[in-house]
Amino acid sequence: MVIQRRQLITAAAAGGALALAGCSPQADQPSFKAIDITGADYAQDFELPDTDGKIRHMADFKGQVVVVFFGFTQCPDVCPTSLAEMAQAKKLLGADGARVRSVFITVDPERDTPELLKAYVGNFGSDFVALRGTPEAIKATAKNFKVYYARVPGSTPDTYTMDHTAGSYVFDTHGKIRLFTRYGVGAQALVDDFKILLAQG
Repeated sequence: MVIQRRQLITAAAAGGALALAGCSPQADQPSFKAIDITGADYAQDFELPDTDGKIRHMADFKGQVVVVFFGFTQCPDVCPTSLAEMAQAKKLLGADGARVRSVFITVDPERDTPELLKAYVGNFGSDFVALRGTPEAIKATAKNFKVYYARVPGSTPDTYTMDHTAGSYVFDTHGKIRLFTRYGVGAQALVDDFKILLAQG
C-alpha cells in the first residue's frame, strides 16, 4: 500500500537520524532491540489535553515506562498494528504491564474528536491515553518529537489520509527519553526493552 510504504520510508529515515542523535553505546549499557537515543535533546515533553480535557505532561506518568505514538484513528494499518502490539506487550509482561503506559497523539485533530479518540484507544486497553490539541499545538509537539506528518488528499475533501512517522518513542520511569522503536518490531521486542527499563527503576 502506498501510504504504508511512505510511512515506512519515513520511519527508516527517522530511525537513521535518531541513531546518530543518541549517545554511543558503551560496554556496560544494556542491549536494546530499539534504537537507543538516551540523552537526546528532543522529545522531552508534551502539553496536550486528553479526551476528558485534562492537560497532560510526561510528569503525570512518573514511575511508568511511557510509549508515545503519533497517528490518527482512520489509519488503515500502521496505527492499529502498533497499538495492538503495545496491548500484546503489556499482556506478556503480566503484572508489570500496569507499569507501561501508551500515549497516542493524533495528527488529525480535525476528524479525531475526543469522543472518537477515547473509543479508539479503548479498543486496545482501558489505560491507553489519547491526546488531542489544536492544529498549532499538534504541530509544535510533533516538531519537538521530530515527527513528520502531512495530509494526503483523497477523492473527496473528507476522505484524505495522513502520512506520518511510523515509530514510537519510549520514556523510562523517570520521564527521560530512551528509545525509538521502528514500526513492526513485534510485541516480544517491546517486552524485552520494557523489562530492561522497568528493572532500572
